[in-house]
Amino acid sequence: MARKGKNRKKNRTYSRNELINKCLGIFSNSPFKTFNYKQLSRILEIKTDPERQLVVKILRDLKQNDHLEEINPGKYKLKSRAGYAVGKIDIAQHGYGFLVSDELEEDIMIPRNLLHTALDGDMVKVYIYPIRKRRGRPEGEVVQILERARDSFVGTIEISAQFAFLIIDSKKMPYDLFIPLEKLNGAKNGQKAIAKITDWPEKVKNPFGEVIEVLGNPGENDVEMHAILAEFDLPYHFPAEINSAAEMIDEKIGSEEISKRRDFRSTPTFTIDPHDAKDFDDALSIQKLDNGNYEVGVHIADVTHYVKTNSDIEDEAYERATSVYLVDRVIPMLPERLSNFICSLRPNEEKLCFSAVFEITEEAQIVSEWIGRTIILSDKRFSYEDAQEIIMGADGDLKDEILILNKLGQTLRENRYKKGAISFDSIEVKFNLDEKGKPIGVYFKEQKESNQLIEEFMLLANRTASEFVNFGGKYIQDRKSDNAGSVKPKTFVYRIHDRPDPEKLDSFNRFISKFGHSIDLGTGVNMSKSLNKLLNKVEGTPEQNLIETLAVRSMAKAKYSTTNIGHYGLAFPYYTHFTSPIRRYPDMMVHRMLAHYLDNGESKNKKKYEQKCKYSSEMEKKAMDAERASIKYKQAEFMQDKVGKEFDAIISGLTDWGIYAEIIENKCEGMISVQSLQDDFYEFDEDNYQLKGRNTRKVFQLGDEIKIEVRSVNLAKRLIDYTLVEE
Repeated sequence: MARKGKNRKKNRTYSRNELINKCLGIFSNSPFKTFNYKQLSRILEIKTDPERQLVVKILRDLKQNDHLEEINPGKYKLKSRAGYAVGKIDIAQHGYGFLVSDELEEDIMIPRNLLHTALDGDMVKVYIYPIRKRRGRPEGEVVQILERARDSFVGTIEISAQFAFLIIDSKKMPYDLFIPLEKLNGAKNGQKAIAKITDWPEKVKNPFGEVIEVLGNPGENDVEMHAILAEFDLPYHFPAEINSAAEMIDEKIGSEEISKRRDFRSTPTFTIDPHDAKDFDDALSIQKLDNGNYEVGVHIADVTHYVKTNSDIEDEAYERATSVYLVDRVIPMLPERLSNFICSLRPNEEKLCFSAVFEITEEAQIVSEWIGRTIILSDKRFSYEDAQEIIMGADGDLKDEILILNKLGQTLRENRYKKGAISFDSIEVKFNLDEKGKPIGVYFKEQKESNQLIEEFMLLANRTASEFVNFGGKYIQDRKSDNAGSVKPKTFVYRIHDRPDPEKLDSFNRFISKFGHSIDLGTGVNMSKSLNKLLNKVEGTPEQNLIETLAVRSMAKAKYSTTNIGHYGLAFPYYTHFTSPIRRYPDMMVHRMLAHYLDNGESKNKKKYEQKCKYSSEMEKKAMDAERASIKYKQAEFMQDKVGKEFDAIISGLTDWGIYAEIIENKCEGMISVQSLQDDFYEFDEDNYQLKGRNTRKVFQLGDEIKIEVRSVNLAKRLIDYTLVEE
């Protein structure tokens, strides 16, 4: 019997995603033919009934999603996609692009030769071809550039005898700029500079440009940080007129203004912030009430009292949308006079605030709330480390107040997790820098109780502000009444977070099963609880950072919107950003809307605010990308003198072109090129996060521990190359 079965061909099995792509591939290769499930199963060598039934279901889903049309019962054909669409171009690493459009259910691939000078972020009109190509994706061609996203770029100057080029830093810009020698404006060979596109003649590969700013020599800390900001089209200084306007703002608080506000100057009040922070935009106050409950105030800098609508400072704040946090500096949204002095809740200075005030029981139950404008006087400024020492038992000012707030905060936190909030307390990589900004050490920053204390009360204030507006300006007791939802909610800025994609969760669950873990894929609280249990279980293990990263990737991205769908990760049906107006423009919008609605104002223009929400979300992503780029640069700089040294690492990513590995002791990530793996030809298995040897069947899997040697460091490109050390 064993001899008979020896040559029997093993059935090919596919994951759902693989099967979708395979089916679409068959239809794409024969766009005018019809297929039924039996024909597809035969082509794909599928012989089991469960998999055949999966093909049937996939065909129905592809029809439902408008990818296929059903010509006769059970017979399907590729649906023609010819037509035009408008959207933004997203350039991929290898130079091709994707059209991202609200008009379409999926992105349209644009080959590099069909981009026709369209650049990353440009608003374009695209013709979509009816025949599908490339792994089942629809393909298109740019026919019109409607609006350029930007016209200036940062890079390194290369000068020859007759001309020069700006070799652009960004991987999303597939062309270098041709610079005539007379347009260098003093830039020297090898220097970092910013150049602007001046012309792009038809059928000319590279655009023409001129240098508009020389940043300096590569490798210098300030030059590199400014280059990163320029790469993401972010400012690194304020125009002189904006600083002048800020200097003209009167910081004095008159008695008439005080009379309009609730006075907390005699209530114990303090701030807790990072040790190097200068912009303190939130403070807490606490006092015990006669009934045994506590009155807790969450006091937020009243930025919009000083920054008036339609002012130059307001316009600048909107353009920036957020403060940017690089490794060694903060680029503030507001001029320093506002962010670090007038609005910053510094100790022993009277400050104007917008506050959410709560009556809370000892069990952290919210009895009542109040929202409005206040005046405070902070008694003390704590760093997180100072507050943590008091929580751990040290003596200090306001000890009782901190301990009470910490106890209440921990109860709020516990209740939040019971309701389905997800705990993502990832490890933050920080650098010890010398006086020139060079990294001399790496350390990891973890969330402790002092951080959680502040976080919980900020979450409470954000949630309450959102609920207050959504329920038509009703406070907590009124919101509980039977007719609380009868008032149509007014336009508001929400911070929303959608439910995770089921397929991404399924893929994540299959991956973690290789570590002996699993999560509940049901909806609601059970899934959240099982994910929290997993995150707690992997804490302190080698795969912790990896599993946390993949868990975050399986989630949707939080963003701003005037359409509320709730915040899934926090398990809040209503949520906004109210607590950081010094560094986030959406919080300024929220303050203005709250003040307007507290004065019984009419609902704001939803379309106008939705545009502002979308822009704020885009700028938030830019700022985060710039922060990551600065971390990558410092990691490369830190590893420069470690070429030739060996380290223990964990596989943090896999692609067709290589293995990404993260050194365990310092979390510096680099890449092992597939070409450097000489023992076999390796193929990427995307569904199982694996790289497999074709002949040896050797497998490299996400999360595997390996030993690497630092091969080279490219500081200009912020890249570290490793080689695998065979053990």
